[in-house]
Amino acid sequence: MENPTKKGSAGGVVKYGIVGVGMMGREHLINLGHLQNEEQVSVVCIADPHIPSQQLALNIASSQFNWFPQVFSGHEELLDSGLCDVVIVSTPNMTHFQILMDIIKHPKPHHILVEKPLCTTVADCKMVIEAARKRPEMLVQVGLEYRYMPPVAKLIDVVQNGTIGQVKMVSIREHRFPFLVKVNDWNRFNENTGGTLVEKCCHFFDLMTLFVGAMPVRVMASGAIDVNHKDEIYDGKIPDIIDNAYVIVEFDNGSRGMLDLCMFAEGSKNEQEISVVGDIGKGEAFVPEGIVRMATRAKGRDGVETMKAVDKRIKYDGLHHGSSYLEHLNLLSAVRSSIVHQHRQEGGDVVERDSAMVVGLQDGLLSVAIGVAAQLSIQKGRFITLEEVLNV
Repeated sequence: MENPTKKGSAGGVVKYGIVGVGMMGREHLINLGHLQNEEQVSVVCIADPHIPSQQLALNIASSQFNWFPQVFSGHEELLDSGLCDVVIVSTPNMTHFQILMDIIKHPKPHHILVEKPLCTTVADCKMVIEAARKRPEMLVQVGLEYRYMPPVAKLIDVVQNGTIGQVKMVSIREHRFPFLVKVNDWNRFNENTGGTLVEKCCHFFDLMTLFVGAMPVRVMASGAIDVNHKDEIYDGKIPDIIDNAYVIVEFDNGSRGMLDLCMFAEGSKNEQEISVVGDIGKGEAFVPEGIVRMATRAKGRDGVETMKAVDKRIKYDGLHHGSSYLEHLNLLSAVRSSIVHQHRQEGGDVVERDSAMVVGLQDGLLSVAIGVAAQLSIQKGRFITLEEVLNV
């Protein structure tokens, strides 16, 4: 049996490869670079056909973290190299499906962190899940990192501790800036992103489902392209991604969620405002202010408590208020636990691995399915059931 303390195992260096080193790929690289001060991790290889992105990533790796990762033009070469234990997939949305299938089916098992959304269609998500079932030795985490933002994580604790009782309503407002410019402007078209309500809002549908603790059953949405990207043209095509919407989600326990999205609202103190109301109380989280408020109905307005949510484990705030750093801490813990589990299993001492906090494939599927239903609801002008989009 292999020694669990050797490099790449539970007690040694966990080696990462990053497929796609655009903005989010480099964000993962920087988070792992800061994580190495606390844990034994290393980015040993990257893959990206875009030379400027490669160069930016290499400059960050060498100048900031003294890493010199091997560079590949495609993910197949990276996988065949056998260099890494964990693969981060941070490529454009429409490429996730094929890359994930190639990783899952590769002879060498790799743990995976895939950026949101899992895939752009429900059918693709389901095929990935089916393939992953055949590789139980591999962990797959979906990058729905908003769960880890300190004020959101605190609100999750408040809800799951029963402080506000049984959740009846979840309201999420995101008022923010337009979509950023990406390589080759891939994020300007629904066929590449899955649509705004999949690309951006899968985060919020994941949070709704987590807060409510039930299955979504119906979705109604109204949205449009009103301000952003209307004067842009790419290869003769005008962008078709919506820039504002209201979405209502109904759950099978009678609870409801609502999303208020506006992507031309830069003049906002908080980018995200989340309200969760139960039958005995209410909790709120505000990002980036980092504030959580809560109170019970019995105490009323005078009993509202205000807390500053801080997680001292965060060593790098980055683009998402430290949530990506905590996401990597969580995944690394699960990976190390998985490695120990495999070694002990080989030695005849079977233990349960603790990966309950990993945001898994089913979470990724549901967040995409709600977004797909919302996009379809806008198109058809009616409620869309989850059964309609899940039974594909």
